[in-house]
Amino acid sequence: MPADAPDANALTTPLAWTGANGAIAGCNQAFARWLGVGVRRVVGRPLASLDAEQPERLREAIARLHADSAPLRLRRVRLRHPEADEHFADLWLSPHGDDGVLVEAHPVDEFPGDDPALLLPAALAASLKGLAHELRNPLAGVKGAAQLLGRRVGDDASRELVGLIDGEVGRLTALLDQLLSPAPPRAHSALNIHAVLERVLRLAESDAGWAVKLLRDYDPSLPEFEGDADRLTQALWNLVRNAIEAGAGSITLRTRAEHGLRIGDALHPVALRLEVVDDGHGVPEALAEQIFLPLVSGRAEGSGLGLALAQQVAREHRGSLAWRSRPGHTVFTLLLPMVEPEDPE
Repeated sequence: MPADAPDANALTTPLAWTGANGAIAGCNQAFARWLGVGVRRVVGRPLASLDAEQPERLREAIARLHADSAPLRLRRVRLRHPEADEHFADLWLSPHGDDGVLVEAHPVDEFPGDDPALLLPAALAASLKGLAHELRNPLAGVKGAAQLLGRRVGDDASRELVGLIDGEVGRLTALLDQLLSPAPPRAHSALNIHAVLERVLRLAESDAGWAVKLLRDYDPSLPEFEGDADRLTQALWNLVRNAIEAGAGSITLRTRAEHGLRIGDALHPVALRLEVVDDGHGVPEALAEQIFLPLVSGRAEGSGLGLALAQQVAREHRGSLAWRSRPGHTVFTLLLPMVEPEDPE
């Protein structure tokens, strides 16, 4: 991502990225303004040197990030440029380029109040609010049409499809309400991840028909865990729909249990590894370093919001979302804790 990347400068979320040497290779205008200096004063400075309390913490986090490639969250980091005042932020660190790091800074007050992790990132919320207003009326029309259609059909298959439409309209309406009036996520409840995946597959069958082969590779021994079934459905449907739109001929949903897995800075005794594998044309090389940023899309008609939402849902579940891709083989991996993390030694 070049230092003058227009997609980055259009965002209100402070973003910076480093090279393999740990020095800041570029940042958007929001990051520089938030620190209180110009962009040129930021570029070239070691990222760890901005930590006014524990520079070693950032160095260790970067080393750990390179070791397992899962995004890391550092809470309430006190950052200070030598020429400006100090600021507090939660930092999200993700792999970037060849051994570089992408940094999202979510500013917090000096004295903690509400956890910003419970709110949508500022850039995503701002992008979606206008869209949410525009979608409410069409969704109400679709719901009304589905209800009228439901009174006219008589066979079970048609009634099932009408029920699917009605259920999805309800879920999307609830999502729009959440975007228009942000609130902490709903309390999690016990869920079966395979029931969520079957719902996603039903949506995919309705969307792609016989054009795409949908394959299941489930671990039937997986137990239930605490989560939000609707939010996970939204995230996984976004991943599957992206695969369909990437020209996939087959899509595989795979579940496995992982033991002693580290996600971020926490070690989890048991975690779910959920993979969406497709044989489409892959992630465009030009977007490889910024696909999780809001408003970034490889399609002219794309909103660029699906992957940003999927990553947000992963974080709501204390998990992570990563990917690897080459033409003919793309894998998005969702890691979700199934058991509370172990206490650090």
